[in-house]
Amino acid sequence: MEEGEKRLRILIAEDDETSRAALSAQLVKFGHQVVATRNGEEALQEMNKPTAPALVILDWVMPGTDGIAVCRAIRGRPDCSYVYILLLTAKKIQDEDIVFGFDAGADDFVTKPVPEEELRARIQAGVRIIDLHRTVTEHVRELQQALSQVRQLQGLLPICSYCKKIRNDQNYWQQVEGYIQERTSAQFTHSFCPDCYDKHVLPMLSDVRSRKKVV
Repeated sequence: MEEGEKRLRILIAEDDETSRAALSAQLVKFGHQVVATRNGEEALQEMNKPTAPALVILDWVMPGTDGIAVCRAIRGRPDCSYVYILLLTAKKIQDEDIVFGFDAGADDFVTKPVPEEELRARIQAGVRIIDLHRTVTEHVRELQQALSQVRQLQGLLPICSYCKKIRNDQNYWQQVEGYIQERTSAQFTHSFCPDCYDKHVLPMLSDVRSRKKVV
């Protein structure tokens, strides 16, 4: 494996033993861990496990459940984990076949036998897409958590009628700004509203001036 390349668990579904062995050897040479299956049914069994690989290479034509059927089954799963799918073809496919494969959920296509450097490049392209999807998913999760915290402020809050402290979930009274800062990313600066300035600040300034005059 070249420096900087990421190791993955990669699933292969290939009914031809020679092709399966050759592809597995290439991937192991790249430093990846291979989960080799002989048909679509075995591939789906592996993909239903909690440790299902994030990248799969499926032979298009297999007896029983073919690569297209496996594609559709993976894309139809209710969970949100993303799987990058490479379809293997025995010959150069036509445009209509490419459209058919993309509609089924494939991300890319490779023709057997796959040149080593081409396979490496396509695997790395898949790694970048997987990492990007994970990053976006994590950001969405963080946003959902932030929104959940904001929604907590939309309910009824027990607040003191005199000092304006808020009672939190631990029955502890704290300042409004402290309560909000713990539940959002809001930061506070302090100033005076016009009413409080007239009521509190001006009398204090007048008192200070009066004392200076006396002195």
